[in-house]
Amino acid sequence: MKVGLFLNTQFPEGDSLPAQLPELAAQVRLALESGFASLWFPDHYIIGPVLMPQPMPLMAWLLREAEGMTIGPNIRILPLLNPVQVAEEAATLDLLSGGNYVLGVGLGYREAEFTAFGVPLAERASRFGESIGLMRRLFTERSVNHEGKHYRVKDASLSCPPVRPGGPPIYVAATVEAAVKRAARIGDAWLIVNSSSFDAVAKSMAVYREAVATSGRKPLEYPIARECYVGESHASAYEECREALRYKYAAYAAWGLGGGQAAPTDEAMFGMPFEDFVKNRFIIGDKVSVKEEVARYREVLGVDHFIMRCQWPGLAQERALGSIRRLGEVFG
Repeated sequence: MKVGLFLNTQFPEGDSLPAQLPELAAQVRLALESGFASLWFPDHYIIGPVLMPQPMPLMAWLLREAEGMTIGPNIRILPLLNPVQVAEEAATLDLLSGGNYVLGVGLGYREAEFTAFGVPLAERASRFGESIGLMRRLFTERSVNHEGKHYRVKDASLSCPPVRPGGPPIYVAATVEAAVKRAARIGDAWLIVNSSSFDAVAKSMAVYREAVATSGRKPLEYPIARECYVGESHASAYEECREALRYKYAAYAAWGLGGGQAAPTDEAMFGMPFEDFVKNRFIIGDKVSVKEEVARYREVLGVDHFIMRCQWPGLAQERALGSIRRLGEVFG
């Protein structure tokens, strides 16, 4: 069983991004010292006024701090991008990481991003499938010819061959049933997203395992991303992280509602009070209760790689570091 750090790279308007860089580096160093196996980065575009440096250059900048850790995006919004570009980036980061790069990909959902990139939202699934097939060929073949619906490659090969045989693994994020089945068919693992409730994941896991058995593919692992805060006491843990965690999910909800500002009420944003939204969805508590919850996930879902985000916009660095350190002790 492994634990990874899902790095928070999003900050409230008015924060100083230059001041955040050494704090991010300190989190990565502590995660490595605490036995974390992996490091992951979110991917979005034009999310202002929330501040966010782009993940690929930031990932390369932090590689030295994360030496030996598996590293990758969680998730790269694949339909927005040309698969040749993504394959070249992935192969280069595979080289720089010594073969420890994992390419996490997903469909994306924000209309603003698709509009900005000139990609019709209706094409995202077809672009996604074609991109993964083309990238796998680019990772493994000396010369690729491809004539697809969206992309064309003629007698071409990557400029930077990947170090890892077969190229970087491709983990596919999915939430709805059709997408989960697709992840079983074309992915090296199904990447379970942070916001899915335990009950929803349990239902989808049954779908995934059945689809995997039918496809004949064997997942490399069963990773799950969770929001996680480990406080000194169970009584205080939620209150310590509540404001920052709610800010983050209010931003998500505002995107989904089609606006740039947070919706006015919990009911409008989450369909329920935020406290109820958190239950059975995030892992928050002291070391004892978090260890028990991790064991429940392991036993019921069969997941074996917990990708934990321990900070959200506005959460103080000392609280994030404390949570990372205590989480390492949980898994130690």
